Amino acid sequence: MKEIDARKYGFKEHDWEERARGDPPKPVKRFPKPLKKFHLVYQSFNQSVEEIYFWLLASLREDMGLHDVKKITDIFTSSEQSAFWGQAQQRLQIQQNNVQSYLATIGKLIKDLFQIVRELRILDERLSLYEASNKYIKGDVIRRKRSVPEEIVLRGYWVDMKDGGVKSPGSVYGLASTLGYVTLPDLFFGAPPMKREEVTTYVDSLDFNPKVKDVLKKKLASFLYWKEFTQNELTNRKNFTVKYLKQHYESIQLYISWVKPYLRNVKRLQQNFEKSMSEDIIGSFEGSFTEIEVICYKDIGKPHMPVVVLNIEFRTAPDLQFHQDGYQHKGPIHVGRTEFWLRGYTWTKKDMENYERMREEETFDILGNIDESLQEAIEALGDDIRKYIKTRGEKFPEDIKKEEEEKRKAEKKAKEYQMKGALEPFTALFSGFKEIFMAFNPPKKKASKNEPTEWELKKSAKAAAGPMSGAIWNTYKNFKKAHKMITW
Repeated sequence: MKEIDARKYGFKEHDWEERARGDPPKPVKRFPKPLKKFHLVYQSFNQSVEEIYFWLLASLREDMGLHDVKKITDIFTSSEQSAFWGQAQQRLQIQQNNVQSYLATIGKLIKDLFQIVRELRILDERLSLYEASNKYIKGDVIRRKRSVPEEIVLRGYWVDMKDGGVKSPGSVYGLASTLGYVTLPDLFFGAPPMKREEVTTYVDSLDFNPKVKDVLKKKLASFLYWKEFTQNELTNRKNFTVKYLKQHYESIQLYISWVKPYLRNVKRLQQNFEKSMSEDIIGSFEGSFTEIEVICYKDIGKPHMPVVVLNIEFRTAPDLQFHQDGYQHKGPIHVGRTEFWLRGYTWTKKDMENYERMREEETFDILGNIDESLQEAIEALGDDIRKYIKTRGEKFPEDIKKEEEEKRKAEKKAKEYQMKGALEPFTALFSGFKEIFMAFNPPKKKASKNEPTEWELKKSAKAAAGPMSGAIWNTYKNFKKAHKMITW
């Protein structure tokens, strides 16, 4: 686990810890400096550490009123010869098999997704020719622009795929080799974009051989029928493909949401290498090391909250015992050395968010939800696909919500403009007096209504310090009494 300095996350100073009397204090950078702190080491090979954890948690949560609890850290490491290590490896293998199956399915879906996007790009390329060509269909067909590039490309597709190309004697190119029809390709490709009902009007206006004009009518009419039907077919196919693309993308997101818990379990079941190399874990011993960190706090309706951070480190040995709780069963309990710290703070919600963000970055290698490279690839692909789908007219819930908000803002702005227009003569008169008055009496800066003043922040911090001090001291004192330790 990499250590992070709390000062980089908005805290003024990190914590310090004294190990022995007379020795210089040791910096503990991963914790902010607390207002109150109690440290206790308790070792008993007849005492279950589960009891210690739940006793402290119940005292802070129920007895001291810090009902809101967040678990931040939960790390377990065992020695190679421990019975827990073998059980953890079996469970790890099961989780890894599930992850492998899901990731293989996700990989196949992503591969198919690229094929769908490629097909959509081809459809876009073809439909852009139809759209560009149709833009020229306006005004008189006789005076319309001729030799439009997009229209020439479409007519070339029709000649090659539908008319038979050069090899067919009855095609546009085939008839060009026949006496009297040499000009047919030039007339066909040089004609302007038009509708089916405009073919006769345009061809009759030409001064050519009647036989050539009859063949030109037939070819242009056939092409325009083909153009209309293929455009409708490609449009419908594109709409269906876009909907299928959206369904395919949502399937990938669904599989990702399924695989995340398994990846989290795999990360947590893996052994912490740094702890396994510690002098507290010996390979031949039946031992384990556990670290738990929870935050207990209470929202008192003010900017600051009383906060107690409970950090526990267990160096334990599992002991198999019979439990008599209605059923005779054998199960392990953890016994050994317990060391815990109670740190008291008065934090705002922003301080709480900064602390959680610091812990997430610190323990990412251990408690990561998903492999970083896979997560970045999926998120980048997801953004591209969403952007592509939005350009095709599909709307996501966030888009609909954004449109509704913009509509409400526009309506509100229109009403304000109407009211301003009705009162403009009066407001202009009073604004002149206001400017004169403000010149002699400049306004004082006021704090924003949403942001508390400095005095309010000090008052709320002082109000939160009382419950925090009482909770942390009484928990420490009562724990020592409950476990028959010397107290004063």
